[in-house]
Amino acid sequence: MAEQLRMRLTEAAVARLRPREREYTVWDTRVAGLGVRVRSSGGASFVFLRKVQGRTKRLSLGPVGANGLHDLRRRCHALMAESESESDSTSTTAPEAPPFRDFVSGPWKEAHFPRYKPSTHKGYRCSLVNQLLPAFGSTPLNHITRGQVLRWFDGYSQAAPGGANYALRLLRQILNFAIACGHVDATPVRGIRPNRRNTLTRFLSRNELRRLHRVLDEHARRGSGRRQQVDIIRLLLLTGCRKGEILELRWSEVHEDALLLCDSKTGPRTVPLSARARLVLDRQPRGRSEFVFPSPRNAERPRARGVPLWSTLRRDAGIEDVRIHDLRHTVASHAVMNGVPVPVVARLLGHSDVRMTLRYAHLSDGDIADAAERIGSAMARVMEP
Repeated sequence: MAEQLRMRLTEAAVARLRPREREYTVWDTRVAGLGVRVRSSGGASFVFLRKVQGRTKRLSLGPVGANGLHDLRRRCHALMAESESESDSTSTTAPEAPPFRDFVSGPWKEAHFPRYKPSTHKGYRCSLVNQLLPAFGSTPLNHITRGQVLRWFDGYSQAAPGGANYALRLLRQILNFAIACGHVDATPVRGIRPNRRNTLTRFLSRNELRRLHRVLDEHARRGSGRRQQVDIIRLLLLTGCRKGEILELRWSEVHEDALLLCDSKTGPRTVPLSARARLVLDRQPRGRSEFVFPSPRNAERPRARGVPLWSTLRRDAGIEDVRIHDLRHTVASHAVMNGVPVPVVARLLGHSDVRMTLRYAHLSDGDIADAAERIGSAMARVMEP
């Protein structure tokens, strides 16, 4: 019997497959039934397991190199659709469920939207309007098939893998709620893996922080417009807050020794203020606006355009690859490097799960080397008294 393995098939991964003493097949984790059959003689070909009238048949898709993987996946999706339509035509008619569009705008929205934040509303509406409703809007919930979902997800992933992951999570939530409501028995999204994303581990080193500090001082002397943006950056570095928490900060949330945020990403939370952070806040002009950093165009609104000066600041400091959110990573990393326990860092950053903090708490190579030296010396003292 041929050995069977599973992995995400890519052009590079298929090219690395080598013949073994016995024939084996590597199955794709993205499209169920698609695989590469590698013979002991060295030949390799694509195969697809297709269900026809309840029986599984193996279909040859040609030798490796004859067609690209993207085209093969599209062909597999088409074959799945044919099998699903044949199955639907021979199956007993099931009770009709509401169309996806009606379910989303009715029961699902009523049950979920009231507890979401405005930023979540915006993101979900974008995914629904641009992706999920065009793909599944008119389809009854119990007629949405795994093949349909795979075809949509694979196509969207080609252009925006991160956006496809976000929309897939939303679709999974909606269909799970449809199960709870009794409209479907099982979700076709089950088992579909999101696109793998590279973990970003960027944070500023001590030298980079010093360069950024000098650049911030230089730009602060060039006018009040730049000074406000410079102070936003400084406050992000001194508090570890999220960008939105500082841009939308209200004077009513600023207290003597802490920020009492009414509505952060994880709900109300307290952010302790260091003496330097307090100085940054004290030098902000108090006008009629309720916001600490009001919009230059309309003082009744917060600074909605963010920090456009950041592109110039990071270029002048020689840190072009650093995102503004990496300042939050930097606070976490330097806190850990200075001996602050991870649970304490989690409280400071407003994380509900310490595992999220561990993702941000990166250590520099120098700190790891110093730790290794200390551990080695300690072990040597034990072994060689």
